[in-house]
Amino acid sequence: MTGNNNKSSSKRSNKDTMIVLGIETSCDETAASLVRSDGTILSNIISSQFDTHRPYGGVVPELAARSHVENIDTIVAKAMTAGNIKYSELKAIASTGGPGLIGGVIVGATFGKALALANNLPFLAINHLEGHALTPRLTHKVQFPYLLLLVSGGHCQLLTVKGVGNYDLLGSTIDDAVGEAFDKTAKLLGLGFPGGPALEKAALDGDKYKFNFPKPLAGRTGCDFSFSGLKTAVRYTVDSFKSITEKDQADLAASFQETVVSILKDRCANAISMFQEKNGKNKVLVVAGGVAANTQIRNGLNTLAYDHDMDFVAPPMNLCTDNAAMIAWAGVEKLKLGYRTDLDFVPRPRWPLSEL
Repeated sequence: MTGNNNKSSSKRSNKDTMIVLGIETSCDETAASLVRSDGTILSNIISSQFDTHRPYGGVVPELAARSHVENIDTIVAKAMTAGNIKYSELKAIASTGGPGLIGGVIVGATFGKALALANNLPFLAINHLEGHALTPRLTHKVQFPYLLLLVSGGHCQLLTVKGVGNYDLLGSTIDDAVGEAFDKTAKLLGLGFPGGPALEKAALDGDKYKFNFPKPLAGRTGCDFSFSGLKTAVRYTVDSFKSITEKDQADLAASFQETVVSILKDRCANAISMFQEKNGKNKVLVVAGGVAANTQIRNGLNTLAYDHDMDFVAPPMNLCTDNAAMIAWAGVEKLKLGYRTDLDFVPRPRWPLSEL
């Protein structure tokens, strides 16, 4: 009887401690991470390209892809060394397969396939958005289903996360993503690159009620977003100045940021009503993606969740922006369910969660 218990315990231990290598190259971060199936992050290495793209005020796809080619072998090697893990100890290789800048996605997916083939390991092509969507299960052990606001440079969506690969889209942007609006506004204000963090920093010294910007779709039914009109209003306001002082920059940044928070809360409130109608109360509102690193957005959504009797979860700042730990964790989740990706997988510049 004791022997049977030991054998059972050993099996559980092996399953609970399987390790996946994640690789992320969808934009301008070359990243690699080792994550254990109990949620332990053994290593998480990120090489950013801010200096490469700063002179252009935004990410240049060709330069990003070239940088991935130059750095990926070194970054993966650093992740393996930092985690003190050999390839023989891995259970799978997971790489971002899209969506993203296709040159970078190809680099990461190809490198991941090569490692999997060379080490006789399963390969998993991970949807970048699903990586963000599943991060709260890595960091906070959130149970399905939960309501997700996914906000990044290229995406703005509200989803019900029902399970791995199982997502109900409640609403999305009909024009620009919120992260793009942050970056373009920061560029208009001359705040530098990367725009989102620069604008948030400038807003700290500003009057958030100084400028009354429009809130597209606010007050309407549904869960869709629109940021194009807001972005245009900021540009017109900036053009009305003969010269902009640092105080003007701060006030514009703060007013823009406050408007975005208001829009997100309005749209999320509608989504909460839809979500709770189907799933009951006392569930979880999650925000994920690069824009989720914005403190004012996190605070606003935390208040909204409290007002609707929901828990609020936001991953740690370093796991909001693009990283490979989320890719490795998505790989863990899929591996547990028996998923594998054929090596003839073709990287995808567009890959909606609805197609998983």
